[in-house]
Amino acid sequence: MKLYSGPLSLFSRKVEIVLAEKGLAYDRVMVPFNQAEGYFPKHPDVLSANPKGQVPVLVDGELILFDSTVINEYLDDAYPDPPLRPHAPDARARCRLLELAADEILLPMVARLMYRTEPADPDPARQRAREDDGKRAEAVIEAYYGTMDGQLGDKEYLEGMFSVADIALFMDILFAARLGGPPLEPHAALTAWYRRLCERPSVAPTVAEIAEADRILSR
Repeated sequence: MKLYSGPLSLFSRKVEIVLAEKGLAYDRVMVPFNQAEGYFPKHPDVLSANPKGQVPVLVDGELILFDSTVINEYLDDAYPDPPLRPHAPDARARCRLLELAADEILLPMVARLMYRTEPADPDPARQRAREDDGKRAEAVIEAYYGTMDGQLGDKEYLEGMFSVADIALFMDILFAARLGGPPLEPHAALTAWYRRLCERPSVAPTVAEIAEADRILSR
């Protein structure tokens, strides 16, 4: 098994956590990345596998997959122990909705903070516009943290079991934190959940690697 990943690719890191959770051996290929140009030059194997030219790309025997959600669903079906999606149809549907919310509601707001690790825009007006947009995104992120805090309540994980929904939302919040987003401390349940995931053996190495990549690559 081979995974094409990136040092600051949120979606690739989701797949890495799933692989670690399942104890699956694989070769990891880190594609070139820098904050000024992004993923450049594009890795030829990634370009041939994914029309978007983006990581992650997973190779398992003759099967080649891209898109973290597709990859993680495949891994959970092909290597079901331990399961990372609930079995009951209603719980599985809720898990999918939470993962969808991570990718399509929370992440777009987090992405609006990514300018903070990139070179500053040489045009002061454009830079101010980025900063103002980031402040508006922070307000939306903060409101979502309140929603998640209520969803968690006294539960250890979002759907009772550790799942792909926890992984997806954790990665969004980790990236928001590294980008100087809203603090978690006002939300006790969310803070406890986040700390619990940071200490999980499948997650902790990813947190450390992202911190090191930031030290080397980010502004």
